[in-house]
Formats: sequence, C-alpha cells, structure tokens
Amino acid sequence: MSSIKQTGEKKLMFFSGRGYPELAEEVASHLGIGTSPTTLRDFANGEIYARYQESVRGCDAFVIQSHTEPINQWVMEQLIMVDALKRASAKRITVIMPFFGYARQDKKGRGREPITARLMADLFKTAGADRLMSIDLHTSQIQGFFDGPVDHLFAMPVLVNYLKDKLDLANTTVVSPDTGRVRLSERWADTLGTPLAFIHKRRDLDMANQVKVNEVVGRVKGRTCVLIDDMIDTAGTICKAADALYEQGATDVVVAATHAVFSDPAVDRLKNSRISEVIVTNTLPLAEDKRFDNLTVLSIAPLIARAITEVFSDGSVTSMFEGDS
Repeated sequence: MSSIKQTGEKKLMFFSGRGYPELAEEVASHLGIGTSPTTLRDFANGEIYARYQESVRGCDAFVIQSHTEPINQWVMEQLIMVDALKRASAKRITVIMPFFGYARQDKKGRGREPITARLMADLFKTAGADRLMSIDLHTSQIQGFFDGPVDHLFAMPVLVNYLKDKLDLANTTVVSPDTGRVRLSERWADTLGTPLAFIHKRRDLDMANQVKVNEVVGRVKGRTCVLIDDMIDTAGTICKAADALYEQGATDVVVAATHAVFSDPAVDRLKNSRISEVIVTNTLPLAEDKRFDNLTVLSIAPLIARAITEVFSDGSVTSMFEGDS
C-alpha cells in the first residue's frame, strides 16, 4: 500500500472584512450561506487583529473586502485575513476585491513613480492568495501583475440590462470619456447596437484630478449620450465630458460607471451638472450624504455570487460574459 485515499467533499467558506459588510451579507444571501464568524479588532495603536472562530483547514476560502476609505486600513485588514487563512491551512484562498485599490497607478507615466497596482498584486501573493477576483479593473493589464488566476468580472451586463429598458437605442450614442476607455465603450456599443464616440482629453501631469477636454469625435448631435467609465472619483472627467457633449448638440447625457468612489467635490459637481442620471453599482459603500436625486445604485452581489459558485465548482467564469464554456 503506497497511498491513503480519503473520500471528502469540498467546503466553501465565505469571509468578510469590516470595510463593507452589507455587500458581503448580500453576496452570502445569494450563495445561500452566512459569512463565516471572524474576530476582527484594532489594537490601541491601530494594528489589526484577525482570528477565525471555526476551523478553516482544507476549505475553499473566499475573502471579500471593499477597498473603500480609509483604503489603507481595509487593504491591510484583507492582507492579514489572507495570512491567517494560509497559516490555518486553508486549501485555496480567493481574494475578492470588488474595487481594486491603487489600480490607477498601473504604469510609470514619468520617472521615479511607483507601479502600485503591481505592488498590490505582489502583496496579496506574498500573503497567501491563490486567486484574485475583481470587477472592472482600471486596465486589463493588471491581470498580468498577479502570478495566478485573476477573475476579471464586468459590471456591463448589470448596467446594460438597466439601460435597455430606459433608452431609445435608435437615438443613442455610447461615449468614451477618453481614449483609454474606447475598448470598453466598443463592447457597450456592440451590445446595445449603437454608434460610438469618444472625447479627446489632456490631463495635467502636475495636478491630480485635473482634466482639460479638447474635442468630441463621433456623432452626438441630437442624440442621447451614454458616458461610460470604470470609476467616478472627483467627477471632473465626467462633468467636463458631459459639458462637451451638450456643447456639441447632445440632447441628453446619462452616465454609467462601475465604482462610485465619489471623493470630494464629486457629489456637488454631479448635483450641479446637466447629467440627467448617474448609474453606478454598489462595489463601494455610499453614505447618505453621497447620494442625490438622480443617482441610481444597482447591486453587483448576484454577479459576485455567481462567479464564486463557478470558481468553487470548477466551472467557467468566462461563460458569464461570452456565453460559452
């Protein structure tokens, strides 16, 4: 006898950090389970303590944490949770970050700059993550920064299904707010069956969040324009893009974005803009003071839950978006 065989079943365990427990609970409800009990607390000096209250040995662990403000605290907490799982002999650890923190710095624009998206991937790999799962990464190249599987989920089906019932698609144009979003906007235009336009902009390299809109390329006059972006931070890009579209004769502007970062003064800018509706998902929590009348928040929880199920059952995450397996 050269081996021992043991019959056993795979065990899925779902863990949540403290960054956005409401989203975790919603995902858990779609999975039909509860979040596994975890002790998380801060020491007096701000250090984070984590301990799992049940055995995690041999489990398929999924750890969700939204990288919301204060972002450094919640990133560190997720790293510590992953380390605790590795040292407690979890079989496979999947890190779920609906919003991938520090993803905007994915290349060196100038000398002496960091590439923080790569740093984040390295940190989670070192902590013990076997797999990453995120929604609408700032750029697709970030997938290559992690030495292991990366499930890049797209919020487009959630947003498109909502917009299809509201728009006259024969009179709609999908608009990319910059050249970097053209590829994503092409997918939107193909899905909706609409023309595509984009806005050429120039960003001030010495001033963060400062944008200068140059010109609109595409057919927008007399049409409803759907502005697409992965995130809205201070809303400078989106609001200036909307103004440029109205100047070129657009009759209405709707914004659809995945991540509602909404750093100041985003809410004031969006409230005072001519944008008729801002549609986002709940990858990040939104306090009451960051909500306004023409804001629509769609749930991303069913998408995350389905992706978890596909990963756990060794199914196809790709088929969720491409219709094949």
